[in-house]
Amino acid sequence: MADSNSAVIEPEVAEPVKKQIPRREAPPKRQPRYHVILWDDPDHTYEYVIAMLKELFGYSVERGFQLAEQVDHHGRAICLTTTKEHAELKRDQIQAYGRDHRSQRSAGSMSATIEPDV
Repeated sequence: MADSNSAVIEPEVAEPVKKQIPRREAPPKRQPRYHVILWDDPDHTYEYVIAMLKELFGYSVERGFQLAEQVDHHGRAICLTTTKEHAELKRDQIQAYGRDHRSQRSAGSMSATIEPDV
């Protein structure tokens, strides 16, 4: 029998373990996309457009022809949709490509612009 002077050891109650919920990191934000637009003009041949698109974008002759037709029939064609910096580079490359030596009327490069993909 225990006397009144004896100590009773109480069992330790462990604090409940807090379940840690892993923090979800926000998915990385995508950069806004921009179209590289090639504009039609009467001073450049299909061959020029096809060669330019092949050299600057790596497009096949078939893809280059499709885009040349689109520019010819609709006045413009989207050559590429990409980040703003890359779109600016491709626009600048088109504008610096030079004149069409197959056409006597050609005085310089084709026109290109960029616009947001909305």
